Amino acid sequence: MNKKEKTQQIQSILDKLYPKTPIPLKHKDAFTLLIAVILSGNSTDKAVNKVTPALFKVGGSADRMSKLPVSTIRKIITPAGLAPTKSKNIKALSQILVKKFNGRVPDNFKDLESLPGVGHKTASVVMSQAFGHSAFPVDTHIHRLATRWGLSNGKNVLQTEKDLKKVFPENKWNKLHLQIIYFGREHCPARFHDKNNCPICSKLS
Repeated sequence: MNKKEKTQQIQSILDKLYPKTPIPLKHKDAFTLLIAVILSGNSTDKAVNKVTPALFKVGGSADRMSKLPVSTIRKIITPAGLAPTKSKNIKALSQILVKKFNGRVPDNFKDLESLPGVGHKTASVVMSQAFGHSAFPVDTHIHRLATRWGLSNGKNVLQTEKDLKKVFPENKWNKLHLQIIYFGREHCPARFHDKNNCPICSKLS
């Protein structure tokens, strides 16, 4: 099976399993999505969704978040992990959004990645899910599965992103990002993976 056949088969299986791809992080706009994605680093969507209602109640906009003490943000987000660093970044980026961007989240990679705590993956998620731009955010699930499926050499996440963009059509990137995450969690875990019963790995061998 060549790479083109392989990607078509993967795409077909994912479309059958996950015809709809709801965004797992609860949010109401680009700002709350950005904050939720930052909080999801080294955490779970479930843990993030537990803390964001209280956080967005007092800091649901860049203006309101920028006025909160770091200690208040840190206390609310502690259950999501890495609170000392995340709380400082959230406060700082909110102040920058108010000062430089009129309180709005910029819809381009350069400005997004200039914000504290916002790396390429976080920017890609916001560009894709908040603004509908074509992007292929690569998290640990996608990085692992791309290597397991022989679509990338697994050197690093940026290389995996480039490799996946080459083999999948651009109009599928945004949906595929979520489909592969859902698939990795449900069918293709890092540990105790049963290749013979995996809907994709069993077909590729």
